[in-house]
Order: sequence, then structure tokens, then C-alpha cells
Amino acid sequence: MAEVRHKVRVEERLRIKIGEAKNLPMRSHGSAAERDVYCALSLDQEEIFRTSTIDRTLSPFFGEEFQFGVPRKFRYLSVYIYDRDKTDKVIGKVAIKREDLQTYHNKDHWFQIKPVTQHTEVQGKVHLDIKFENESEKLTVRVSECSDLTLTNGSCDPFTTVAVRFTSGKVESKRTKVKKKTNSPVFDEAFVFELNRCGRGNDSRYNLNGHDGNWCELVVTVCHDGGGNNVFLGEVRVPLQQNMQQSAWYLLQPGKRNVGKAKSTSLCSDIGSLRLKIYYTRDYVFDSNMYDDLRKLILHSVSMQPITSSACFLLGEIIPNKLDAAQPLARIFLHHRMIVPVIKTLASWEVSKTTDVNTIFRGNTLVSKMMDETMRLAGLHYLHETLRPALDVVISERKSCEIDPSRITDSTTICSNLNNLKEYVENIFVAVTSSALKCPPILCELFHELRDIAISRFPDNKEVRYSVISGFIFLRFFAPAILGPRLFDLTTKHIDSQTHRTLTLISKTIQSLCNLVTSKSTSCKEQYMSSMYEAFNTDTHIAAVRQFLEIISASSSPSRDSNDSPVILKEGMMTKRAQGRKRFGIKNFKPRYFTLTTHDLSYAKQKGKESLCRIPLSDILAVERVHHDSFRKSNMFQIVQPRRVLYVQANNCVEEKEWVDMLSKMCYTNHQRLQTYHPGAYVNGHWHCCYTTSESAEGCKEVSNKMHLQMNIDSDRELARIHSLIVQHNDRLQSIINFCESRSHRSEAVPSCVIEDSSSSLKTLIALRDAAIDLQAETRLYLRMIARETKYGS
Repeated sequence: MAEVRHKVRVEERLRIKIGEAKNLPMRSHGSAAERDVYCALSLDQEEIFRTSTIDRTLSPFFGEEFQFGVPRKFRYLSVYIYDRDKTDKVIGKVAIKREDLQTYHNKDHWFQIKPVTQHTEVQGKVHLDIKFENESEKLTVRVSECSDLTLTNGSCDPFTTVAVRFTSGKVESKRTKVKKKTNSPVFDEAFVFELNRCGRGNDSRYNLNGHDGNWCELVVTVCHDGGGNNVFLGEVRVPLQQNMQQSAWYLLQPGKRNVGKAKSTSLCSDIGSLRLKIYYTRDYVFDSNMYDDLRKLILHSVSMQPITSSACFLLGEIIPNKLDAAQPLARIFLHHRMIVPVIKTLASWEVSKTTDVNTIFRGNTLVSKMMDETMRLAGLHYLHETLRPALDVVISERKSCEIDPSRITDSTTICSNLNNLKEYVENIFVAVTSSALKCPPILCELFHELRDIAISRFPDNKEVRYSVISGFIFLRFFAPAILGPRLFDLTTKHIDSQTHRTLTLISKTIQSLCNLVTSKSTSCKEQYMSSMYEAFNTDTHIAAVRQFLEIISASSSPSRDSNDSPVILKEGMMTKRAQGRKRFGIKNFKPRYFTLTTHDLSYAKQKGKESLCRIPLSDILAVERVHHDSFRKSNMFQIVQPRRVLYVQANNCVEEKEWVDMLSKMCYTNHQRLQTYHPGAYVNGHWHCCYTTSESAEGCKEVSNKMHLQMNIDSDRELARIHSLIVQHNDRLQSIINFCESRSHRSEAVPSCVIEDSSSSLKTLIALRDAAIDLQAETRLYLRMIARETKYGS
């Protein structure tokens, strides 16, 4: 069998919507029976995201969605449910094994909430060397090290117990020394067990072959030294065999004697259920040249006639969920700077089939979804610059803006709430309508093309030039960002229920701006919103909206504002090591509030305080991760400057990846950018990676490959996503091929699929199928190779 000749990256992505919980147990103590509930999303025991707190309920509705690229291997995706009482108390959790995530992909599912006990909170692994000498009947077990152990009350002082169990009932155990203050201890201790002496005695029936039930087992238990009250961290059980020689990592498991107890507890006690919707994708990304055929097919869509026979259009027909197809397609065309011509061609065809001007681009078509993804990628900076200052005020002030009488107990507050809401909406309205000159050129070009297409199709409608653009920029861009600012990284703060309601009302009003330019009155489904709509249905507001839409669609490159003020791209609290202050030693780590703008990176003691240090982006030569061995700390990365290196620790692995990616992207064009770096730190007079003693020594490893400059798009990964989607929907692809082979060349619509030219569509479909078959053969070959190389216990 031929070996896989290509490097393979495994790329995973998770999107999870935390819907609602029901039937949570009441509090058992003397306070209020209802709970203040929030959820924490974790990879194993590492918290990644947290929902807002829903007050005074046993059936909370969260409705929050989180998405992220999976930055590391994990065993369980867990959602912990907490009660925020005097102290945060865990009610229970939902834990899903990584290998089971595909089972729940794209499904709404109610999960039973399970109790959380000491023995269910197991993570980490242990490296063991096991050697059985048959002649001398000796078993040697070396405990090398552990990794990523569970923290107990923020600390971990681990030790390991090694025990050999025999069916004779005898047990011999030994233990390692305690390692203080580390969840990745290095033990490197070996233990020898004389099996003849401790297991078999004078009875020759006891042996290791296991054929007649007389066997022995190795049990390695990891605990936290709690000063007389040891805390179980996990265990490994390995069946022993004759002539056994094994060196591997073993995942720690819950205690065997406690598993049954935990299961019975969870079955007999009902602590409620949680509704989740999970989207999980795993793609195998090969060398770029492997995607040449698929790439050419997709990029040829721009010049394909008719467009309905192109790979881009047909992928939208093959894949039922238009969003699944639109996201990777938009990214591929953006990467190759062909997004404008392909959307122009697709939009021209779609508009030609539209008879009602009010429905133009309002459906979830391939064009609309590709525009959504393009606006999100190309316009994220613009979105932050426009909305973030105004939203920060809304979130920090927390003024009540409720104007629905059915939601208010004191009707006298409606007037003041209405004034609060008007103030917030006016601030956001001004921010949006005055931002036209900052709109990204690629979006301006797209809006210009879409406007011209609509005008050509409906020349007698004077308002279509506005409605076609307002539907995208207001309805599908600004309004969703206001409604869910955390999804667009507009804030990292937790949003309570009152603020979420305020954002909903603001978003409703902003959506009504779509109608300001096309009618003298706005439709009002909720009577209580009429006063808000009337306030913004003035000649001044209408003129401002029209001027804004005219500017962003007038040409592909409107003039730019000369005032280049810095824009905040990312901020948050992290831990840094002092720069160049050797006298403080390795332990000089302090929390600081970091802020990244379009000009520089700075940090201060707290948010809003004066900066202690500013690093211009031009001084950042490389941004790379740091080996764990350097400081024995997780989630560390380094910012290399001309004269020194700043070492920073993020709060979790997802946050670390986001900071590294953002900094790398911002500094990619730096002409002084390094070609090599040190993956280890310079500590105690040498580099931990290559042991060179000179602090100014050239790096020993090449910097990470940041090839995809334009919006940080990994085109090969998107092509791998397309391949996975074709394989997933292969039955539908084949049914369309069969239809094309059996029909005439006249234009007609197939149920849920449009085929205008059977002959040219058939050629494209077969080419897509063949490209997917070739890639799938490589994927199977890679998976078989991995299966052969996977060792027991690893």
C-alpha cells in the first residue's frame, strides 16, 4: 500500500447554541427557591465562554451562541450549569465526548443534566513505561510524567500510586514523591514488582496469560496531596500480559469503584435538562496542490456561461443549507480577489428571476449568504470602529429602556425608559450614518454593483437604489451585530437580561431604517414601538440615511477621512512577565490589561488606567507560542521586539489563539519581520529550546507560515470544507447527475434544484464528483496510516 505523501492538518470547528434549561431543582437552603442561573462552556475543565445570568427562574432561556476553531485536542465538550447565589455553586453539567459530537451535528437536542462530583471531573494523562521480564518474573513500571491534571481549588500538588492487583486478592502498591504547585509534574520514578513473591506464592495456578481467568492488573492512580485529605485526580487500569513492553501516554479515567455510584446517582436524581444545538466539523487539509482541480473548477465559475452551470452555483444547489456552502465559497473568492465578479454574476441571474422589487435579496439565497460572509470578514474592523464606542456606553450604563407595557409593573417609568432608548438609538444612528467614508472599499464596490443591477432590472422604481443596499448594510450587518455584540467580538462583557432586552429594542429600530428610505411610514407590528419609529421618521433622518447609502454605493473607492485615529481591535486582561528585568527572576508574572489598536499594543494595570508600556506595531517582529517547559505555564506566547521579548500568558487556549492570530495578522507586513525565532524562553542564562547561551543568538526554528494575508483566510482549509460537504451530500449530487443524464437540453426547474443547461451542468457535476473521489481516497489512506501508527494507550 502506498504511503501518504502529504502533510495533513486536522482542522476542527465548533459552533454551539445554548438554548434553554428546564426542571432545575429548587434551592434546598432557606433563601429563595428559584435560582440565578448561568452556563459555562468548557473544553474538558478549561472554561472558554460563559453565558449571561438569568435571574429568578428554574427554567432559564439563554439563547446564546458561541463559535470557535478548536485550538487543541480535548476529550469532552462540557456545559456546566451554575447557580449564582452567595457563591457560584455548580448544579450539574452536560458532557459530550469528542468522538460523539458528529452524532449531534446540526441537531437540536435535549441533554440530561448530570451531577458533578470529584470523580467525574477527570482530565489529563500520564506517561508510563511498562516492562515485564518473563524469565525473572519482574514487572518494571516507570511513571515518567503527567500532563494537564485537574486543578483543586486553583492548585495541584500531585503524586502517583502504582499498584499491581492479582486475582488471588493480593495487592502491592508503591507511590511517587509529591510534586508541588504543578498540574504537569515530571516524576521519572521507576518501581519493580516481583510477581512470583507478591502475586503467585506457591500456587502455580496464578499466571499472566489470562486464559483461565487468573490474571493481574496494573492500576496507576493520580491524586492531589490535600494534607491528610487526598483528592482523586484520575486513574489508569492496564491489563498485564506476558512479555509486555509498552511505552505510551494513557488518558486518566474516573475511578472504577465510583463509576457505578455516579451512574446510579444520575439515574435516580432528576436535576433537569439542557437544550443544545451543536455544529461540529472536522476537515483533513492536505498540501495545496492536492486541491488544484477543485480550486480551478470553483474559480472558473466567474466566466462560466450560464452561471447556473458553474461549480459555485451548483454547490449551492447540492448542499441544502445555503450557509454551509456560502461561507467557504466566499472565503475562497475573497482570498483570490474574485469576490466582486462572482457575486455580480450570481446576483445578475438572481435579480433577473425576481418579479417583486420588495423581495430582492431578502431571501436566504446563495448570493445573500455569500454577501453576509463577505461583510463579516471584510467589514469587521469597520463594524468595530462604528459601533463599539456607542455599545460600550449601553452595556456599561445599563439604563432601563423597556417600553412594552406588558413587561413593566410600574407604568410611570415608560416615559423615562423611552427617552433612554431614544438617546441610545440616536447615538448609534449618528455613528452609522457618519461612517460612510470608512466603509471598506471592497464592500463599496459590491454595493455599487448590486445597486446598478437592481436599477437595471427595475428602472421605474426610484427607491430600489436605496432598498437593495439598506437590506444588506442595516438588516444583515449592523442590526445583527447590535443584537449579539459578543458574536461579533464587540464586547467581552457578560450581558444581563435587561441589557439584552435594550439591545433587542435598539436592533428593532435600526432594522426599521431599511424602510425609512422607501416609504413615508414604517410598518409597526408592536404598537408600543410606534413612538420610536415616528421619532426617526423625519425628513432629517431620511436624508441622512439616503446620503449614507449614496456614498457607500457611489463608487468602489470613496475618499478616506484624513483623521487616522487608532481603533481598538482587541483588549482584555492577561498575565505578563517583566521585560528585561532579570533581577526579579522567573516568577515576576503580573496581571495587566492589554489593548491592541491599529497603531500599537499597550498594557496597563487596569482598564482605563494610564498605559505602562506601548509597543508600536512596527516594532513587533514576530508573535509565536512558547514551549510549556520554559515556564511550566500553559497558554503562553511571545511578542518579539528588536531588543527584547515580551512573554504573555492568556487565560485559556482559545483566547491565546485569538491574540496570536490577531497580532500576527496586524504585523504581517512589517518589513523587519523575523524569519526564525526561539520557541523556548531565555531563562537562567540559556535558551530552553536549543540551549544556546547567547541571548542575541539567531532563532532555531522558522516562524509560523502566515501565507494568507488577505483577511487571514486559509484557502486550503476552505477547499477541504467544500470537499467534506460534497462527500456528505454525495447522494444528492449523484441524483442530480442522474437527472441531467436523462433529460433534454431545455430549461426547467428540478424540485429544489435549478438546471438550465443539462450538458454543461453535467460536465461540472461530474468534475466535482471526480475531484471529491480523489481527495476522499487520500483521506482514507491517511486515516488507515494513523490507525496503524496508533499505539495502545496513546
